Order: sequence, then structure tokens, then C-alpha cells
Amino acid sequence: MGIAGLGAFGSTFAHLFKRHPLVDRIALCDRESERVKRFACDPSFQDKFTATDAYDSLEELCASDLDAVAIITQPWLHAPQALAALEAGKHVYSAVPIITVPDGDEILDWCDRLVRAVERTGLHYMLGETTFYRPEAMYCRRRSAEGAFGRFVYAEGEYFHDVEDPHSNLREVKRRRLASKAGAEWRRLEAEYHGRGMVSGPMHYPTHSTCGPISAMGAHMVQVSCLGYTDPEGDPFYGGEFSNETAQFRMSNGAVCRICDSARSAPRDETFRIFGSRGSYKDMNLGRLERAVPVTVDEMRDPLPDEGSCRRTAKARHPTSTAATRVAWISGQRVVDAVAHDRILRSTSGRRCATWLPG
Repeated sequence: MGIAGLGAFGSTFAHLFKRHPLVDRIALCDRESERVKRFACDPSFQDKFTATDAYDSLEELCASDLDAVAIITQPWLHAPQALAALEAGKHVYSAVPIITVPDGDEILDWCDRLVRAVERTGLHYMLGETTFYRPEAMYCRRRSAEGAFGRFVYAEGEYFHDVEDPHSNLREVKRRRLASKAGAEWRRLEAEYHGRGMVSGPMHYPTHSTCGPISAMGAHMVQVSCLGYTDPEGDPFYGGEFSNETAQFRMSNGAVCRICDSARSAPRDETFRIFGSRGSYKDMNLGRLERAVPVTVDEMRDPLPDEGSCRRTAKARHPTSTAATRVAWISGQRVVDAVAHDRILRSTSGRRCATWLPG
């Protein structure tokens, strides 16, 4: 497994992938050489990392004989780098979003190009949306498969992350990104978009809020009407863009879905609600026609993989099993298992199985 991008976010995934029992080799890649050096000198990496697997460009990483690449770089780079890795014969795990640029049509074009690349190459691609692995999402998918909701009627998804959030300050995230080599390139590219009158908004990165309803209903959006809120204080962080957006969607199953994405609201919240003709889910309660039944987090979670080594690794790495670390670990587990299965399939039958992994 090669990991491209070892900043604040990518560094976390380096440890997760390295500790996975099915990963026998780790390669590290970042344009900032000191980031690679930090892991190269870490004694805990020496059993799966060698100096020949240190890279300073994605091109070199893709030219290696690795099975898969995790793209955890800056958001505007995700899609082109994922496409390059697929074309080089690598399975891909990509951090969210698929790509964020001010041009919405360009975002959709990149989505189409990735779909075509997966279909053509037969390789795995996974967008690592961690909401897919939150307990409530796991639970609703299971209950949906059992028919507990009946016909889906309505759903809501929300992601409120204020720019000043003390646990993940978006100003600080932006400052760190712009301070890098890739950040300097983004400044120039962003100015070109703005010169063409293009600005972005929260709905260019809606995966946290849309994932719950989409995955529980097994449906996608087909029609939309959206309204935006502009911060009246003229905060330069938003650059003339909407700070908040609320959209009403028609789903492919006929249901209606409301989605809110906000960078100016407190406190932080990420949740969704599902309503059907026979039952509903909201606020850790499974609702039925006669009454609502409370559900605990442990009841909602899918079990960890049965393999003892995988379970021990997860508990050793994250003994407190916090929500954020658990969903990140399970997300990485999914793509590693798929790649390992593909290797076995090819060794026994010579075939390869193309997959869009959920998440």
C-alpha cells in the first residue's frame, strides 16, 4: 500500500494502513520530504517500510510494483491523482471529496472519468467517506435490508461544522494547506477560477450529509433545488461564496430528501434521519407506528471483521474505540480486504473484479 499525502490527515492513515495485518509493505509519498522522513525514522514502521519505498512524487509511486495507493492529498488533487493511479494499474482509496474546485461542471466531469476508468481497468476505487461506517449508518442499512422502513418517504442529512470549531478549526486547516507547495499552486489556480467568475460552496463537498440517506435507502439524487446563505459579516474565509447551503432533492426511489451543509453554525453536528411507510430512524431511536424504540451505539454497530488479527489490531490501535478512529479504521479495512481478495482471485483464476466500494 502506497500512501500519497502525509499531512495532518494523511499521517493518521499511515498508521492505520501500516498496522493492518493484510498489509505487508508500506510506501510513503509526499512532496514535503520532512514528512516522509518522520515516518521513515519511526521504529514502528521498520517492519513494513524500507528506504526504497520513499517517494517525493506520485508519478514515482505509481511506477512502483505496489498493489494500491491511498490518495490523502489536498482536495483539488484527489480526482486527477486517483485517475493517474488507476491508469497506472493501482487500486485506489481516496480521501473525500472526489474533488473540490469552484466549477461544478468540472466536478461532475471528473466523476464520470473515474467511473469510466474503473470500468475500463477492472480496478477497485473507494471514496473514503467515514459517515458510511458510523453506527447509525450501519444500523439503518441493516434494518433497511430487513424491510423495517417499508417504502422510503423522506430523509434528512445535516453536517454543521462552524469555521471556528475548536476541535477542527477550518481557518487553521486552510492555513496549513496553503502553507505547503501544493497550497501555493492552489492559490494560483483558485485565482484563475475566480477570474472566470466561479466560486465554490458547501454543496461541492456534501458527502458527510448525503451519505447516511443515500446508503440507507440505496438511492441517489435525481433532481435538486438549493438555497444558499451568505455570511453578512463578509468573512474573507468564504471568499464571496455561500457559507451555508440547504437543498431539497428528489431521490431515485421517489422519496424526498433535505440536505444541509453549513460552515457558519454552532455547535458541530453530523446526523441524518430516515422516514418510511412502516418505520423511521432519528436520534438513536427506531420508530414504528406504535412506538419508538431506543437503540444503543453497540447495538447499531456492525461487528469488526471475524479475523482475530484484524480485531486485535483495531483494539490495540484504538483501545478507547472513539467514533472518529473506529470509522476511519473500518474504512481502511474495507479497501485492504478488497485488494487482498483481488490478489487471491487473480492468482487462482487470472480474473480481476472491478468494484466501486461503498463509502
